[in-house]
Amino acid sequence: MSHWALSQGSLTVPVASDFSLRRSVFKAPGETCHIVIDHGGNVPYWEGQSYGVIPPGENPKKPGAPHNVRLYSIASSRYGDYFDGKTTSLCVRRAVYYDPETGKEDPSKNGVCSNFLCNSKPGDKIKITGPAGKIMLLPEDDPNAIHIMIATGTGIAPYRGYLRRMFMESVPKFKFGGLAWLFLGVANTDSLLYDEEFTKYLKDYPDNFRYDIALSREQKNQRGGKMYVQDKIEEYSDEIFKLLDNGAHIYFCGLKGMMPGIQETLKRVAVERGESWEEKLSQLKKNKQWHVEVY
Repeated sequence: MSHWALSQGSLTVPVASDFSLRRSVFKAPGETCHIVIDHGGNVPYWEGQSYGVIPPGENPKKPGAPHNVRLYSIASSRYGDYFDGKTTSLCVRRAVYYDPETGKEDPSKNGVCSNFLCNSKPGDKIKITGPAGKIMLLPEDDPNAIHIMIATGTGIAPYRGYLRRMFMESVPKFKFGGLAWLFLGVANTDSLLYDEEFTKYLKDYPDNFRYDIALSREQKNQRGGKMYVQDKIEEYSDEIFKLLDNGAHIYFCGLKGMMPGIQETLKRVAVERGESWEEKLSQLKKNKQWHVEVY
């Protein structure tokens, strides 16, 4: 497949379909939407890349100028949700602002782009740029490689693309025979995204897929506190470190606030193993095993 980017401009394409993965009427904190964009095969991409979206209207900080580009990780494989190479999927959480004093929503401060996307209907036009990003590309030179994927919230997007390529596609040049291990941290069961797909992989490919979740509002860690994704990583730290020593790739995607806790956990585990985390991290980066994309 050819690989190119709209680096100097943008393309307006229609929404093919959209639906809420979890609506706020459930116990999930907020609403997350899965949006399928029909690009007609004109904006090809690879798993792990992002699209830029330019919402309609003027930039309030620059009168007369368009809004800034917002980047969203792509949540589908390169062939799209319909496997025809003509669509792209985005996983978008609606950004809503609540006044801390009144507790009421203030629409004037809501996220412009996320609300535009979540309010979109089939047939609506969306201006996109991209694709962009090299950090999260899925290495395919070794179809038997081990991939450890760590996500919080909508950071699950690139991994959905990875896993669909690994387990849902029939590609002669890439037949996955390794291990994909997914760690997902969210607030509660209602916040789990694409859970039905992942659970099916677990059933159909038990030797090639592992799936561990951390539910901060429903589970407790080993110390009795809330269960965050770094606590789940710590549970399997010995195995994870051994896999990394043997060449496994490790990926992190989600809010940037996830990384300090994860780094602290990995450093503590390294010290307990008599290793220098700084040296180990440096080696992982040098070997191109370490992939981080946070926002």
